Amino acid sequence: MSQPESMRRVVVSRERIEVVRAEVPTPLAGQVQVRSVAVGICGSDTHAAHGRHPFIPMPYHPGHEVIGVVSALGEGVTSVAVGDRVTVEPDLPCWGCKMCTSGRQNLCENLQFFGCGWEQGGMADYFTLPANRLHAIPDGMDDRTAALIEPLSTPVHAVRIAGDVAGRAVVILGAGTIGLLVLAVVRAHGARRVVVTDVLEAKRDRARQLGADDVVDAAASDAADQVRSALGESADVVFDCVAVEPTVRQAIMMASKGGTVVIVGVPASDVSVPLAIVQDHQVRIQGSATYLPEDYAESIALLASGAVPVEQIVTRIRPVEEVAAAFEDSVSGEQIKVLIGMDPAFG
Repeated sequence: MSQPESMRRVVVSRERIEVVRAEVPTPLAGQVQVRSVAVGICGSDTHAAHGRHPFIPMPYHPGHEVIGVVSALGEGVTSVAVGDRVTVEPDLPCWGCKMCTSGRQNLCENLQFFGCGWEQGGMADYFTLPANRLHAIPDGMDDRTAALIEPLSTPVHAVRIAGDVAGRAVVILGAGTIGLLVLAVVRAHGARRVVVTDVLEAKRDRARQLGADDVVDAAASDAADQVRSALGESADVVFDCVAVEPTVRQAIMMASKGGTVVIVGVPASDVSVPLAIVQDHQVRIQGSATYLPEDYAESIALLASGAVPVEQIVTRIRPVEEVAAAFEDSVSGEQIKVLIGMDPAFG
């Protein structure tokens, strides 16, 4: 099938979020061209659109939570075939630095990121990427479920590096998309008791419906005490999916003594912490950055097993022509995961 000479591409600037016409990219040697089917809107996308992401310059081409169909192959590519359904692992490592050569390419010293400041993103009819950045979507997995592979991989990675949560007391700060996906992962890993906090009652109710043992209003002056009471003890692991100063401080108090705080959310600015408590109470603060291939493999397995309630997580789908409204949906507090349909048949 012949390809069009131009395509739709979303561009985000400080003034607007718009769909423009652009040239269809041609894959170079080792690259694959993909026809985009659907793209999720991430918190990093909305943070960047409001000028609050520390690492994404404006304007940019969004879309890293993307699924699509291989439409053309560059020279030398044999790992995928035209027609394959794929999802993207969007980090673009250099493969030569200390981190890359030690299997930690998510921490590449020269890292670039597809859809986050790179020259291309998935909110376009076509895009090109190195073939090794693609993962096959299982034949039995529908597109709506597959669209959660990338966002679920972030919580999978965070839970993995936190250490074994089986039988442990866990707290999740923030009941947005990532927080609720962390909830699904820790439940799948056998956490003994899980408490979720959020400032919005609707989000707390949603967390309870999706498996939280208890919920707490994050805005309460004694939120940390309420969480410890709900757990019946201090937290073994706290996942901070908000990453603002009040939640970081709450997390440290919940994890005291001897607990672990995992920073999953992307901070918009620096915070101060009660360092004396961190030191004296031996609290571990662990950053969590994106994912690795093994996290994608577990994400796919969890989704295939039905461990994630996809119909309750994906709450809004809009066509690309309504992308600005979709960004607004994503920050409204009324939706969980908002998807953009690049293919008119998606939805």
